[in-house]
Amino acid sequence: MITERPSAQGASPASPWLLCRRRNPDARIRIYCFPHSGGSPAEYLCWADDLPEAEIWGVQLPGRGGRLAEAPHLEVREAVRAFVRAVEPVAPFAFFGHSLGALLAFEAARLLVARGGRAPAHLLLSAMPAPQLEFARPDVGRLPDAELLAYVDVAYGTVPAAVREDPELVKLVAPAYRADLTMVARYRYEPAEPLDVPMTLLGGADDSLSGELDGWRAHSRREPGLRLFPGGHFYLRDRHHEVMSTIRRAVLSHPEDLPVDREE
Repeated sequence: MITERPSAQGASPASPWLLCRRRNPDARIRIYCFPHSGGSPAEYLCWADDLPEAEIWGVQLPGRGGRLAEAPHLEVREAVRAFVRAVEPVAPFAFFGHSLGALLAFEAARLLVARGGRAPAHLLLSAMPAPQLEFARPDVGRLPDAELLAYVDVAYGTVPAAVREDPELVKLVAPAYRADLTMVARYRYEPAEPLDVPMTLLGGADDSLSGELDGWRAHSRREPGLRLFPGGHFYLRDRHHEVMSTIRRAVLSHPEDLPVDREE
């Protein structure tokens, strides 16, 4: 993996927050991908194969991957403040977030704008109800490791039996799930002005969390696009090519996404 040097003045050493599998000097836009609870940015880096017009960067949170020794964040806004302090996204750029990642992407965009920074050219928000809505956010962070992973597997079907049955693997992956699910449970929406940012909402037709996507319309001054795909919470794995086509059309359909000079 390659980590990006933030583009702020006096660039610091390579940022541990960002991973990139393949740099693309001809990219028309960068897409920064915020993973779901317990997820790895590596799942999104492979999108570079299907989005040749874009350069894909995965957001690596503390407490996982190469940052395993770091304490994970337990609050969405705490994580977002740390990200914005460490990284100045290179324009033009879009944010993609799936599930918890949608909250992180949305709050990161709001914080950038509030601090007078450049807004994303596009927000791609997936499989997460609009933040102002009340929905079930069970606080499972205090469950023992094995019970926590069993809950995640029942709720989302994303923890292989080989992981749940291996005590060493359980110890390795449970802290990230615990921290991320705690972030979701503790999150409370704080009202602010809608963003002047194009928004595309994506979800699975059989996913209960995608049933409240329409509420995101309150957070953009533009009319958001909405696309539901066959499938559940992780529809994007089964409908990969359709999702890639939707993202390509979304992020390349606005004049602010035209190529610009990049100084790094």
